[in-house]
Amino acid sequence: MISKSKDHRQQSQSTQAHNQFKGTGATRVKNRDRASRIMVVDDQPANLKLMEEILRHEGYNVRSFPRGRLALAVASEDQPDLILLDITMPEMNGFEVCEHLKSDPKLAPIPVIFLSALSDTDYKVKAFRCGGVDYITKPIQVEEVQARVKTHLELHCLHRELRRHTDHLEELVHARTQELIETHARLQFLDQAKSDFLKLISHELRTPLNGILGLGQLLLEELPPSPEEKEFRELFEQSRQRILGITENALLLTQIQVEAERFTPKPLPLDSILTRALDRATPFANSRQVTIQSIQSSPAGRTLILGEEELLVKALQSLLETSVKFSKSGQSVQVSCSGHSDAVQVTIQSAAGRIPAVAIAKFFEIFSIGEAMTPGGEMGLDPPIAHRILSLFGGSVTAENRHPAGIRLTAAFRPVT
Repeated sequence: MISKSKDHRQQSQSTQAHNQFKGTGATRVKNRDRASRIMVVDDQPANLKLMEEILRHEGYNVRSFPRGRLALAVASEDQPDLILLDITMPEMNGFEVCEHLKSDPKLAPIPVIFLSALSDTDYKVKAFRCGGVDYITKPIQVEEVQARVKTHLELHCLHRELRRHTDHLEELVHARTQELIETHARLQFLDQAKSDFLKLISHELRTPLNGILGLGQLLLEELPPSPEEKEFRELFEQSRQRILGITENALLLTQIQVEAERFTPKPLPLDSILTRALDRATPFANSRQVTIQSIQSSPAGRTLILGEEELLVKALQSLLETSVKFSKSGQSVQVSCSGHSDAVQVTIQSAAGRIPAVAIAKFFEIFSIGEAMTPGGEMGLDPPIAHRILSLFGGSVTAENRHPAGIRLTAAFRPVT
């Protein structure tokens, strides 16, 4: 227990401080803490009276208590903004009062300034360890009390505003998190709906188409052998290949459009991609009596490019077959690679055909399918397919007319560095 044998000396010190306060002749100063509520706890009436005069002079709302237990009971019901707490009191000393305050989550944020005639370092250290924010040694200096009270009230106000702001931010973060969760769920639903839609369209297109083609095949088998029957078979096969190609390309275009994020690019050797594309395009070229000549001696052919193998093969196959469509029977299509550290190109050239000047700008658009540019008629969806695939992986494709005849298709890829 802390002794109270110094009561008379404390009363004397209080009188000196009171005289000091009266001698200042200061007028009340308006400040933003005028409405702040301060609790003073001291068992000496003279000390309470002095602190009341000092603090009320500054415009604070002051409540005084001679006992720690009484102060705790009132504080739990009506929290003050600051507590000035004496140490040496009967029943419950200032340290014990402070420990009770700090053990209550509701009261713990209240700043506590200790007031005591005990100037030993041990007492000061204990005061701070039990939760005090400051320590004023008696006899008090009026201006010091005013300055320390004002400072800690401002800090308390800032901490309180910071807590409110933090709570508000946490609420916003929680709300945004919930929104993101809901948005993610909706996107997952839409993503699944897109996949289901593609599967449905694929099924709904292929099922009746297979029926029609199958029926056509049966009808052809009923025809007796003749030159007309052979012509019908060739025409039917060309139409079958065309409609199947357009259907597959249309589905692929739709998949690229709505499911682009599903494709996972990886480094691939360009020469391997080109070789597979040539193998796939050769049967079509043979059917048109067109040859494809590939020049793959360039080091650019060994460059790694980024993409999905099947899609890149499809893109180059589409460009090769487009060039074949512009060629005449007996002609050849030439393929070569070139490039440098920033880009690598595959150039595909036909010896015949021209793209109308008005059609070059829209050559790779979907609606160019209806343009009769080639000797065989319409081009189909091969140019748009190539353009969409190459764009998906950061590449590009261009078309231009050669002189005196032929077209040049150039596919550009970004090499893997």
